[in-house]
Amino acid sequence: MKKVTPFLMFNNNAQEAMSFYVSVFKNAQIIDPGKFQIDGQEFLVYNGGPYFKFSEGISLFINCDSQQEVDEYWEKLSEGGEKSQCGWVKDKFGISWQVVPSVLMKMLNDPNPEKSRRVMDAMLLMKKIVIVDLEKAYNQQK
Repeated sequence: MKKVTPFLMFNNNAQEAMSFYVSVFKNAQIIDPGKFQIDGQEFLVYNGGPYFKFSEGISLFINCDSQQEVDEYWEKLSEGGEKSQCGWVKDKFGISWQVVPSVLMKMLNDPNPEKSRRVMDAMLLMKKIVIVDLEKAYNQQK
């Protein structure tokens, strides 16, 4: 086990949540009744009852390589949940996810502050992040 492992406490549906996440991510597996893995990152789960709720204060960040990947995670994770601004979705279990193309971080960290501002302004208008629209803002195209 890694030094730091996310621990997700569900009301009474930890097994259902694990099965859902393993179906969404290609490189994922259930390890045992209280543990699953996505791309080598382990997660512990537990049915703790209705005492604790998930909030947007903690989210899971998905670094996507393409628009196809953004689209796929966006649709699958929001099914039964809710879509929000700037690439955020809340899944049907209440977990918040950020579905973000890796190119966004490169553009936001561009040494040219005008380019990065235009990209930020464009992203703030989006729900699902659309790479071609970020590129237009970055290159100042209409």
